[in-house]
Amino acid sequence: MCVLHFTLFIEQECAEMRRETSLGKADHERQREFMQKIALRGESLVHTATSGFPMTDEIKARVLSTLLTLMNCRENMDRAAMRQSALRRFAG
Repeated sequence: MCVLHFTLFIEQECAEMRRETSLGKADHERQREFMQKIALRGESLVHTATSGFPMTDEIKARVLSTLLTLMNCRENMDRAAMRQSALRRFAG
């Protein structure tokens, strides 16, 4: 898969993970799975970016943008988990 399509794939995955998490459908195990997926995708992107192969400025910007998307996705999931925890605490 080329770098462009890989970044598009990651961004689509992040949108799906955020959607599932914000709706409260993801249990703890599923959230852990998402966190691992985010870490693996980020690691793959970093290895690609630092591989030494020449990349256009557009592709470099795309990689950085996708890394930011991964970080935002992680932060959104953390917030959703805190909201769910607070709701359980107040409800129970």
